[in-house]
Amino acid sequence: SVTELSVRLAMPKATVYRFLQTMKSLGFVHQESESERYGLTMKLFDVGAKAIQHLDLVELAKPQMQILSEKTSETIHLGILVDGEVIYINKVDAKYTLGMYSRVGKRAPIHVTALGKALMAWETPERRDAIMAGMHYTRFRQNSVVGPEQFLEELERTRQRKYGIDDQEFEEHVICMSAPIFDHWNSVVAGLSVSFPEFRFDPARKQEYAGMIVDASRTVSLALGCSAYPLDQG
Repeated sequence: SVTELSVRLAMPKATVYRFLQTMKSLGFVHQESESERYGLTMKLFDVGAKAIQHLDLVELAKPQMQILSEKTSETIHLGILVDGEVIYINKVDAKYTLGMYSRVGKRAPIHVTALGKALMAWETPERRDAIMAGMHYTRFRQNSVVGPEQFLEELERTRQRKYGIDDQEFEEHVICMSAPIFDHWNSVVAGLSVSFPEFRFDPARKQEYAGMIVDASRTVSLALGCSAYPLDQG
């Protein structure tokens, strides 16, 4: 109602009423004839949908990738799932001479990467099962996940801890941590990761690292229109 909106906005009723009449004439709100209460129309949704089409994931993620880089000095990746693999769509190099080798456009297997685990752990069961049906569980290192049952167990652990981790499962002496990014439908669309050489990874700071990555991923998700970051639930 006008009164409720006036209180929420801390604006005079007359001003609120004037704004509502303008929005009503433009087709953005409608008024119920009996209660005289106001509601939004699909025209406003249409405007929002058009804005969403122009959101650029890479550009939105860049500031958070830089912040992670400044906090850790390590290699930062932005990745998505494409054709049953992880593909890196942006990267910030480590500030040290020795860092993880990768490049934008490089593909990596899902089952042994922190990004792959973070992306799959929050996928819908239907899409997860469809992707897993085409996966090959190659053992790259001693710690590699080697089958669908083990992978599903790892995905459950990922959801419980709220981040994905690859402890030398894909590349020797490299430890990666990752958190998922969600869009305006609260669907997982990408992930951010930090890759550490084993000798620079401090196990005592694992939760601190995880907090940094989750914070960065949450910020990007909210910029994409995510209404309630799933990792904050429960």
